[in-house]
Amino acid sequence: MNNWKKNIYFILVEPKESGNIGSAARAMNNMDFHNLRLVNPPSLDTDEARMFAHGSREILKAAESFASLEEALKDMQYVVGTTRRRGRRRGAFIPVDQGTGRLYEIASANKVAILFGREDRGLFNSEVDRCGFMMNIPANKKQPSINLAHSVMIIAYELSMSGIGHSGLDKDGNLLYADVPAFADQKAMSHLYERIENALRILEYIPHDGDLTGKKAIQNIMHCLGRAGLSDWELNMFHGICRSIENKLGNTDN
Repeated sequence: MNNWKKNIYFILVEPKESGNIGSAARAMNNMDFHNLRLVNPPSLDTDEARMFAHGSREILKAAESFASLEEALKDMQYVVGTTRRRGRRRGAFIPVDQGTGRLYEIASANKVAILFGREDRGLFNSEVDRCGFMMNIPANKKQPSINLAHSVMIIAYELSMSGIGHSGLDKDGNLLYADVPAFADQKAMSHLYERIENALRILEYIPHDGDLTGKKAIQNIMHCLGRAGLSDWELNMFHGICRSIENKLGNTDN
């Protein structure tokens, strides 16, 4: 398995059907991906899950389960989502082929999480806020909803095609150059978002009463920084800016 593929994590958020999880595991295995994470999944100890995971039961067995998305993302360094629903609150949308091409490059040095939402309700807005960008699979307008496992297959295929189409590889399929830095993980980013929000409240750029304008500002910051990815040096720089604001205005709680 090529090194970059080891850094790709498929995360299914609250999937309802064990058969869909088994099918997703098989789709991943078809394209040589092996990292499957599940948030609040149903039991995988079912004949349906095992049947649909034909030839890929090892991926099913090794799947990691988490009680919350926050826990599933703690060690991830870059997060993107998949959705059929667009909206101003749902961040930047990038075509699948371009998005997976970007992820291929980032995965050379970072753990990348790709989120797939519930079969019936997709990803909630609060979960979309964790994503640097969203990928949308073009489909028939009369039937735009794509089966969960089919979505996994399409993304896995496009990722593999991005790798095959890249010319700067060594004989093992690894990148010959390292122009993408290692990014801070999501635990560190969550702390930074909290600190930025606090600094903006100190500056009275956003109000203290939970006003929607303030929430939108924080969402935009999360989408922007999440899409860019921050190196440790850049992360520390933002913390330094926040610290200067806190010290200048007499607030040293953080």
